[in-house]
Amino acid sequence: MAQYVCSKLSSTNTLVLGAIQILLGIFHVFMWYFQVFLYMGQIRGVFGIYESITLKAGCTLWGIFFIMSGAVLIKLAKHPTPQLIIIALTLNITCIIAVIVAVILTLVELSSFHSVSYRNFGQAQLGRFVSAVLLVSYSLQFAIALIYSIFGSIGLVSVYLFSGISRNVDFNKPIL
Repeated sequence: MAQYVCSKLSSTNTLVLGAIQILLGIFHVFMWYFQVFLYMGQIRGVFGIYESITLKAGCTLWGIFFIMSGAVLIKLAKHPTPQLIIIALTLNITCIIAVIVAVILTLVELSSFHSVSYRNFGQAQLGRFVSAVLLVSYSLQFAIALIYSIFGSIGLVSVYLFSGISRNVDFNKPIL
């Protein structure tokens, strides 16, 4: 079983990365609930209500991917197998894609602000502040997923190299 563990990332480090991913995912889900209740309380005024792009897209609800990825990392640290490494890599790459899309949508939301009713201005500003805080946590999640994706792929390649599995590839043979 020890042959499946990546030499650059110990099982303790994998446990810590998984726990941080779970905590970040829970934080994002709670921020989604906060934003839902924040924007539901708006009063329709002359200038209308503030409609968040990230709330409509459910960007903060994508924290479920972070929770699943962290749970798989914890399982991988305790019982490493090549299949779990592949699942963890797939989930972490999914997290990276979700974070990139969420950052783009959040930046679009923060860069444009249309006037809203004075009654809703405070709620809109608080919602925009929550989006700015989420930008910081998105960068942390991106770093964690990228670190594991790099070291996990190194571990996966080392499993196939050291296990003697041959792909029977002849590099001298022309492609066409």
